[in-house]
Amino acid sequence: MTQELSMDTVIRQRIKGLRLAKGWSLDALAARCFLSPSTLSRIETGHRRIALDQLVPLAKALGTTLDQLVEPASDEDVVIRPEPEHHEGLTSWVLSREHSANGTTVAKMRITAERTKSNVEGSVHPGREWFTVLSGTVSLTLGDRTILVHPGQAAEFSTMVPHRISAHAGPVEILSIFDHGGERAHLGPVEKSP
Repeated sequence: MTQELSMDTVIRQRIKGLRLAKGWSLDALAARCFLSPSTLSRIETGHRRIALDQLVPLAKALGTTLDQLVEPASDEDVVIRPEPEHHEGLTSWVLSREHSANGTTVAKMRITAERTKSNVEGSVHPGREWFTVLSGTVSLTLGDRTILVHPGQAAEFSTMVPHRISAHAGPVEILSIFDHGGERAHLGPVEKSP
């Protein structure tokens, strides 16, 4: 019963939080999900039990899914414990969960001179890529151009242009966001540790 009550509270908080984030009054949300404002108010305050037939239109009106609305909340859903993956001159830590809702992967990468010296060709794949430099200087090759990106700066570019990220005058650390194609091209298959 305690688990049910705590989950019930989480769902109520999510409904109210999403409504407020959209800047909607109780009347505005009630009109979108075909509930009365007083029913919605009682749902948000815990004075009325939430029925499944109410959750579906609420989720739709709030622009989310039923699964996301009723997803359990625990510390394991929050804390990510990345394991480093090592390749020649590249260490990467995947900082997002597998199968993220928006289809992107966030990774911290450390690139050293070994990767720069190896003859890694520029990759091409559909999509866009973004990174910010945490330390060192990145040498970003886009087709025939080479651009230096310094700490605190960010770069965003089409990945349909042959591109290569390497270290310039010492190791570099970046935080990068990849779409699915970029993840495969730059991180390769991620092997899960036993």
